[in-house]
Amino acid sequence: MGVLEIKGLYKYYGKKCALKNVNLTGDFGEIVGLFGPNGSGKTTLLKLIVGFLRPSSGSIRVDGKDIDHNTRAIVSFLPDNNLLPSWMTIKDAFNFYKDFFPGFEEKRFKDLIDYFNLSMNRKVKELSKGEQEKVCLSLTISRKAKIYLLDEPLGGIDPASRERILTGILKNYREDSLMIISTHLISDVESIADRVIFISQGEILLNEKTEKIREEKKMSVDELFRKTF
Repeated sequence: MGVLEIKGLYKYYGKKCALKNVNLTGDFGEIVGLFGPNGSGKTTLLKLIVGFLRPSSGSIRVDGKDIDHNTRAIVSFLPDNNLLPSWMTIKDAFNFYKDFFPGFEEKRFKDLIDYFNLSMNRKVKELSKGEQEKVCLSLTISRKAKIYLLDEPLGGIDPASRERILTGILKNYREDSLMIISTHLISDVESIADRVIFISQGEILLNEKTEKIREEKKMSVDELFRKTF
């Protein structure tokens, strides 16, 4: 049994079907790339897993249990927009997470902030978009969780910073967890993904091991994505 089990999942917004008959599993020790065009259902899927949205039908089980108010204790979610108040310093954000989330690893966070060359006294409003992304990512992956959901963690970030962020993710990845990374930047993320999922108009088009794609298709995941879409 995987740490994540999704069966027959549908999500409607009014008459619009955002997710259609999604069936997925995820295991400990996996990094999964979730790839699809804008509006394909990636963010909706992540928000359903963390419990921010409710399914229209179907089931989601995390660590063998249905989604409930306890789910957020073991699922760490990085949204695609910065939610930290502009008046906060990095230290304020650190203190908030430390108090709010049991198992928040203080040393891991401080090491990541050092790794990203940031000061704990910097205010959120003074940070660039890339720096804000680094702080939010550091907060997310410093939680002791069973599932990590990263929604566009590389959005609006220059290539050199992207590489540093991906290295930071890999160095801090926990083997006793599942990580799902949703992104448009496939060529960057495919290098660390064990498995990739293509989603379009709410339907899963592909769910396959990264190495198998390269061996059988004789092309990169990025090339296959461009060919598919």
